[in-house]
Amino acid sequence: MKIKSYSFTLAFITLIGLCFPSLSWAHGEAKHSDSSPFFVNTNTAPAKVVRAFHLALENGDKAKARSLLADDVLIFEGGVERSADQYANHHMLADMKYLADVETKTLEHQVNISGNMAMSITRSKTTGNYKDKEVDYEGLETIVLNLSNGEWIITHIHWSR
Repeated sequence: MKIKSYSFTLAFITLIGLCFPSLSWAHGEAKHSDSSPFFVNTNTAPAKVVRAFHLALENGDKAKARSLLADDVLIFEGGVERSADQYANHHMLADMKYLADVETKTLEHQVNISGNMAMSITRSKTTGNYKDKEVDYEGLETIVLNLSNGEWIITHIHWSR
């Protein structure tokens, strides 16, 4: 059953990418108007879940961040993590330490909802100093969410630079 879920998620991402090739993603809590072509549907429930996840990571709130992830979440960030517990007990802590030392500004955030599935696409600018190294890059994030029992939950994350 998990293979079908992952296959469906990947097919959905591909379909959205083909239909909306200009979409991108990012981190941050900045308020933006949905009237901008770079900020679309940012006041929707799935967008609020994405922002809550980012805020939990930035504040080092492991329990909150974990609660927003499906148990079988698939996370691509250089490598692959295949569950919320695997991420929470491994890479999440490193992400929290990193985000505590840098500043990330959202440049673009668009959320598309199709039935019980939503995709958040963000582009961000991260700057600062981490472990005595200057940080200055644009990052990309795609988050897929599913509506389950009336609540949006994150089922897939893909982070890249």
